[in-house]
Amino acid sequence: MNINEIKEILSSLDAVVFQLPNKSFVPAHFHVTEVGMITKNFIDCGGKVREEKVTNFQLWEASDYDHRLAPDKLKNIIELSEKILNINPELEIEVEYQSDTIGKYNLTFNGLFFELTSKTTACLAEDACGIPMEKQKKNLVELGSTKATCTPGGGCC
Repeated sequence: MNINEIKEILSSLDAVVFQLPNKSFVPAHFHVTEVGMITKNFIDCGGKVREEKVTNFQLWEASDYDHRLAPDKLKNIIELSEKILNINPELEIEVEYQSDTIGKYNLTFNGLFFELTSKTTACLAEDACGIPMEKQKKNLVELGSTKATCTPGGGCC
């Protein structure tokens, strides 16, 4: 999800609700403590220089249990961040939320609430790393019968 998409969704919501990958919800009294742009410059394991940019939201909860972030307030925070930080509204959003450590999540919307979805790592230069291609698994039934070609003493096994 990108900035343009979240602003459009926020315009139609009565409340901002985030669900974690384990199906629990971020407590309703959360704060958005940061909206920013993160630029990551790096070299992958194949030696290629890369750059990634994301818009970052940081969710945080305090002991002010009556706090509620209204959709229009979040939209205003996002728009101010776009303007001041010159954030490209097409950048993907990454959400940080405190669990055992700071977790980083992708963001989707299911029609009712926002879902924080797990992020994964991957090799960006598989051809340079020597990672073998994953073998395609086949069901023995799909291979057909071997009775006609493989018999005891036939030398095929």
